[in-house]
Amino acid sequence: MRNRPQLIAYADRFGGGTFRELRQLLAGPLHGVFGGVHVLPFFHPIDGADAGFDPIDHTQVDPRLGTWDDVAALAAGRDVMADVIVNHISRRSPQFTDYDERGNASPWAGMFLTYSGVFPHGASESELLALQTPQPRLPFTRHRTARGDEVLLWTTFTSAQIDIDVHHAEGRRYLDAILARVHSAGVRAIRMDAVGFAVKKAGTSCFMIPETFTFIADMTARARAHGMEVLVEVHGHYQNQIDIAQHVDWVYDFVLPPLVLHTLYTRDATRLMHWLDIRPRNAITVLDTHDGIGVQDAGTDLRIAAPGLLTAVEIASLVETIHLRSMGQSRAASGGAASNLDADQINCTVYDALGGNDNEYLIARAIQCFVPGIPQVYYVGLLAGRNDVALLQRTGVGRDINRHYYSRDELQREFERPVVRALLALLRLRNQHPAFRGRFRSVATEASALALEWVDEGDVVRLDVDLARMRASISSSGAGPGQGAAVWTTSLDA
Repeated sequence: MRNRPQLIAYADRFGGGTFRELRQLLAGPLHGVFGGVHVLPFFHPIDGADAGFDPIDHTQVDPRLGTWDDVAALAAGRDVMADVIVNHISRRSPQFTDYDERGNASPWAGMFLTYSGVFPHGASESELLALQTPQPRLPFTRHRTARGDEVLLWTTFTSAQIDIDVHHAEGRRYLDAILARVHSAGVRAIRMDAVGFAVKKAGTSCFMIPETFTFIADMTARARAHGMEVLVEVHGHYQNQIDIAQHVDWVYDFVLPPLVLHTLYTRDATRLMHWLDIRPRNAITVLDTHDGIGVQDAGTDLRIAAPGLLTAVEIASLVETIHLRSMGQSRAASGGAASNLDADQINCTVYDALGGNDNEYLIARAIQCFVPGIPQVYYVGLLAGRNDVALLQRTGVGRDINRHYYSRDELQREFERPVVRALLALLRLRNQHPAFRGRFRSVATEASALALEWVDEGDVVRLDVDLARMRASISSSGAGPGQGAAVWTTSLDA
């Protein structure tokens, strides 16, 4: 993928609801802003139990969005990333329906993981307590088949998402068919979703075990055989990202969001600067995604006693500050307060996590754009979106607070907001300035001031952040767009 900003969007929630309309936006008001787009699950159906992450048919585009030809048309002018959901499949899929009706006579019987399939001799209490799950429950769902048999299905996320055996012959054929289909539409990169939970082995945590790394390497090789790059999606201790980065094309920098928020809340960049020294460079940088803010990614891993970049007290303070800045809306959407698949994430837009402060928000985005890697901007964050409390109340799903549906008319109004115009200008600079092809260096003259700089031969672009005054500016020299002491600034009235 090219080293340019990418948009993260649901095609049905961003300005109309089809691939054609998404393509028109990228060629129109967003021209020059993004070099690529990560289209969140667009498979049949997009409105299942988990907003498309529980596909009935992972090789079929939901017809409400368009066709594979529309995907190819989108990919013709930019890098397109698509999800390959490796951990599970919908219980309404034809494969599971056949297994449900025919039992072990089904060719897909071994494709679905059950309790007894992983623990043929049963599991002790300590073995079950060792399982790492995104929810405070065991990852099993009791199920009576159409034949009357009772089984405990392995369901890491919801009872509608049945985990598959990625090593079974049918499981491998299933995943290979997905890779072939997305590749044929010109998709440039895949995101391996929920891969940390994909391999189950008795006597382990079943999360990021050595066999998981082997599977990641195997899937990466299979994707690269199609000419596609691989992004791995794993939430966990920061060392996970450093370790995984050695084996794949791209990893998420999920540590950046909590550290940027901590930096802005405390006006102290010490922890952030330390992370910039040790983080992998082949990272996709994010501040927000379709999920919540993963504050625990910067914290201690209690299971292995691995210290985090923030202490438990700092994490607790960070969470409470998000709740305070969002006027309690994030508290109502997070943890046990709503239907959440990951109790460790805080559901809130980043703009509301910063109390709707335009300068702080733009500083956060500027830091994201200058950190090495490819910046991905979530569609709600692109519009400095507020929490959609009405949608949360209607669905009862915590993550929906950050999944607003924007009509085309609403988009046009949002594009006129000063904070959005400033963000679009920042992204165009990041997309076009030649210095971002060169070398990066960071400088912190004191805890409350930092400078991030890129140099490529005679081209230089530099971000200076004054946390004490909560102001930032970008200067440029050479052949890049704009030259001078302030080609971009967070002072919206300047």
